[in-house]
Amino acid sequence: MKSVRSAALSIGLSFTLLAALPVQAAPAYGTYLHPFAADSLWNSQPVNPVLGDFQIPKSSYFPTVAAGGYSTGVFLAKPEDPPVTIVGLPGKQGVWDPDAEAWRSAITLPRWPAVIPVSGSDGHAEVIDEQLGVIHSFWQLRNDNGTWRAAQYAWTRLDGRGWGDPANYFQGARATGVPSSAGLIRKHEIDDGDTQYRHALAMSLTYNGLAAKPSYVFPATSADSGAETQNTGKIPEGALLMLPKDFHIDNITTPKLRKVARTLMTYGAYVVDRNVGTPFVIYVETGSSYSLHPTGWNGTAAQELEWIRGHLRQVVSVESFRGADDVCFKPHQRLNLLALRGTWSRRSGGNATAAYDSTQRALVVSASPQATTLQNTSNRLVSPVDWSKPKAGTTYDLKVKASGGASLRVDILSGGKVVYSTGDLTDGQQATFPWPAANFTAVGYVTTVAGQAAVVSGSLMARP
Repeated sequence: MKSVRSAALSIGLSFTLLAALPVQAAPAYGTYLHPFAADSLWNSQPVNPVLGDFQIPKSSYFPTVAAGGYSTGVFLAKPEDPPVTIVGLPGKQGVWDPDAEAWRSAITLPRWPAVIPVSGSDGHAEVIDEQLGVIHSFWQLRNDNGTWRAAQYAWTRLDGRGWGDPANYFQGARATGVPSSAGLIRKHEIDDGDTQYRHALAMSLTYNGLAAKPSYVFPATSADSGAETQNTGKIPEGALLMLPKDFHIDNITTPKLRKVARTLMTYGAYVVDRNVGTPFVIYVETGSSYSLHPTGWNGTAAQELEWIRGHLRQVVSVESFRGADDVCFKPHQRLNLLALRGTWSRRSGGNATAAYDSTQRALVVSASPQATTLQNTSNRLVSPVDWSKPKAGTTYDLKVKASGGASLRVDILSGGKVVYSTGDLTDGQQATFPWPAANFTAVGYVTTVAGQAAVVSGSLMARP
C-alpha cells in the first residue's frame, strides 16, 4: 500500500546531470552487486546497540524469509540494451512520481534489460544502470502486449545513502521511500560460502507490529498510507530491528536461516514496508533458489522463525555505526530541507511556466518574452518529513543556485502574516536567519529574466 498525493503536473524525465555521476567498478560499493555507499546505513553495523522490549506479536501466519510475489527482481542494464518508454496504467494520468508529487506522461529509460516484474499486486522491479549511477524503482510494473506500464516510478543514486532525504523524500518504490532492492538478499549472496550477509536486511511487519504514531522514524522519510489509523503496534517504519548479542545461534539448525540470524545479530533489518498477516517478512530477490521449505512444509524452520520473532527487538539507540570501509560514524539529520515541489503559478509579468524535476533536484522554468514572477503557495517548498521540520529559534542558511539570472524568494508566514522574508536571492546568494515560528506556511517566488529559461535549486540547512 503506497502513499499517494494528488497532482496535475505532467513533466518529462531528464538524466542530464546524473550521467556524470562517478560509479566505482565492482567489487567496490555503489555497484549492481554492492549497491549504495560504503557508509550507507544499509552497509553499516551498529556499534553497541541498545534494544527495546516490545516483541513482534504473532499474527495469521508464520514469519518468513522468502522471494515471491511481494519481493522484487533486480536487473542490470547493459550498454547494448535498448531504450524503453513506460506509460501509466489504463485510466491514469500517467506514471506517478511521488518525489516530485506529479504525474509524468511517460518515463523513458536509455537502457532496458529483460525485466520480469514480480507476480504480486505490488509488481516491484528494479533496474540498475551503472553507467548512469542510478537505481530505477517501479511499483505495479507490467507488460501489456508489448507496452510497459507502471503505477509509480522513483530513482535513487546507486552510490548514495540508500534512503530518501528531506528534500528528496521518496527515492524508491517501498512505502518508506527506499528502493525495493535495498536490504534485499541477493541471488549472488545466497550460496557464497559466507556465514552472514554483509548488509542490513529489508523487512516488513503487519498491522499489529507497526506503530501508528510516529508511523515512521529516521532514516525513513515516509510510511504506508493509513498507518496512523490502522496500525496497532509499537514499531515505526524505518526502525532497525536486531537479535541480541547473547542470542543462542546454535538453536537455529536450518543453514539458510542461521545465516539470516547471524546477519540480524550483526547488521539487523530495517522495517521498509507493511504486509498483511505475517509477523515479519525478510525479502529475497526473486528468481533465486532460496527456500526454507524446498521439499514441502519445514516445521523446524517454521519454529526457528518463531524463535527469531520472539527475540527480535527494535534498536532504540547506538553508540555509532561502522561502515563497510571500517570507519565509525554517527548518522546526522542535518540535511537539505528545500524541495521547491508543489504547483507554481503565474503571479505577474510574462507567461513562463515551471515544474519541479526530481532528477535535477531543481525547478525548471521555461523562457518567456517578458520577465515573469511565479509563486508557490502549496506549502510544499520545505520538507514534509516529520523528523526534519524546521525548528523555531534554530538558525538556518538558505543558499540559492539559479541560472538565467533568475531569483528565488521565500516568505515565511505565521497566522497569515509574513514573519520573515529572504528577499530576492540570485545565483550564489544566501540568507541566514533564525526560523521564526513553529507553525508556519512557506511561500515561494521565482522571478525570471525576459527571454531566459532558468533552473533554480538551493539548500536550506540548519547551522551546525
